[in-house]
Amino acid sequence: MKKNIVETAINAGSFKTLVKAVKAAKLVETLSGKGPFTVFAPTDKAFRKLPKGTIKKLLKDKNKLTAVLTYHVVSGKVMASDVLKLKSAKTVQGGRVKFDTADGVKVNNANVVKADIKTSNGVIHVIDKVLLPN
Repeated sequence: MKKNIVETAINAGSFKTLVKAVKAAKLVETLSGKGPFTVFAPTDKAFRKLPKGTIKKLLKDKNKLTAVLTYHVVSGKVMASDVLKLKSAKTVQGGRVKFDTADGVKVNNANVVKADIKTSNGVIHVIDKVLLPN
């Protein structure tokens, strides 16, 4: 059987910061739940692009951290082929992410570097930047 979103992220090894943040925000149970969810998952390298001190500040502010993390999650299973037909999607946080397929696939200003990683409760798309809600 396939692993869920959280287990898949842990096993990948390139999402240590994301997993740490999900644990700090107490979202492990939610993202391990039934779903389906679509997660735009920033790599550790993407988190390192944030201004110095941003991650530490977020880890200390559970409400902001939760808002940032849930901004990376869309209810339902949105595969790469679906994105071609969509201009945007509503996130679990309540905001919207915009899709651009003119040159590769972008979510807001982040490039999708690996798409359609199927899990038992949804799909993960790997992105190269952290998405920040307005």
